[in-house]
Amino acid sequence: MLRRLATWTLCASVLAGLIVADPIDAQSASGPTQRHRATRAITHHHAGRHHKRSGVPTRTTKRASGEPQRKSAAVAPSASSPGTPRHLIWADEFEGPAGTSPSPENWSFDTGGKGWGNNELESYTDRPQNASLDGKGDLVITARAESYTGADGIPRSYTSARLQTLHTFQFQYGLAEARIQVPAGKGLLPAFWMLGAEAYNGPGSWPMCGEIDAMEILGSKPKLDHGTLHGPWPFAPNGIGSKTESPTPLSAGFHVYGVEWAPERITFLLDGVAYETITPSDLPPGAAWPFQHPYFLLLNLAVGGVWPGSPEASTHFPAHMLVDWVRVWQ
Repeated sequence: MLRRLATWTLCASVLAGLIVADPIDAQSASGPTQRHRATRAITHHHAGRHHKRSGVPTRTTKRASGEPQRKSAAVAPSASSPGTPRHLIWADEFEGPAGTSPSPENWSFDTGGKGWGNNELESYTDRPQNASLDGKGDLVITARAESYTGADGIPRSYTSARLQTLHTFQFQYGLAEARIQVPAGKGLLPAFWMLGAEAYNGPGSWPMCGEIDAMEILGSKPKLDHGTLHGPWPFAPNGIGSKTESPTPLSAGFHVYGVEWAPERITFLLDGVAYETITPSDLPPGAAWPFQHPYFLLLNLAVGGVWPGSPEASTHFPAHMLVDWVRVWQ
C-alpha cells in the first residue's frame, strides 16, 4: 500500500460496535528521526488504485468466518501447509500505560503532509494524539479533523499517523499478521503493509524495492479487504492482487490480516483463511519478481486521496484504527 514516485503521472494504506476513548492529548515529545523525504521517493497510494489494467488479473473470493482469540498463540501454522509450525521471531503486543507512544525500539514515524503520492489530505505526525497506547493492550492510530502545520510547513485540515520498522526490524520470508479493528467512513484508508528495505533510498527506489500490501480497506466499503503487490512493472501503480468480502463490516470488530511470504509465492489471508496466492507465473512474461530481499512493516491510517476520496459530512472524526498486536513468524 505504498505510494508512488513523483515521476509516475498516476502517482503512485468510530468503529462500529466499539467505543474507545481518545488517547490522552499531550505535547509531542522528541521522537524518532523523521522519515519523510523532501523528494518523496516513496509515497502512499496511487491513482486508479484497483482499476486494473488489461492483462493484470484481479480475483475476488468469499472468506470463511473464524476470528482468532485475542492475545493468543506463540506458534502459527503455515497457510500453505496446515499443521507446519512456525516460530515467532518478532511481535508487539502494545502493552503499556494509556496515552504513551508505541515503543521506539519497535517503531519509527513517517511524518509530513505532502500528499504521499495520492493527494492525501492528512499530515502524519509523531504525536500521542495521533498514535498512542490505550492501556488495554492496543495501539490506537487516530485521524483527527483539525488544522495542523507540521515541520514541512504544509497546512492540512487532518492529522493521522504512519508507523514503520525500517531501522528496528526487517525480515525475509515468513508469516506476518496483525489483529486490527478498522474504522468506517468515506475518505478513510487503514493499511498494514510491507516495503523493501531500500524503499527510502531516494528517487527510483520505488517500485524497484517492491511492496506487499497485506491489508487495505476503504472506509466507504468496510466489507472488502484488499491484498496487493507492487513491483517494477508497467502497471506498478495499480499492482496485482485480489480482494475478499466479509459477510459483515470489518469495522464491526477485530480481524487478523496476514500475508505468507515465500521465495516465489505470496498468499493473502483474512482471519487465517487464504483468499489469494500470487506467484511469478501470474505476471507477464519476463516481469521481475522483487520479493526476494528483506522487508519492513508499516501501519497507517490515511485520510482522503485519489483512491478513498475525500471525507464526507457523515465521516466521523476522530476516527480510530486499533491494533491489538503485530506478529511475524518463520
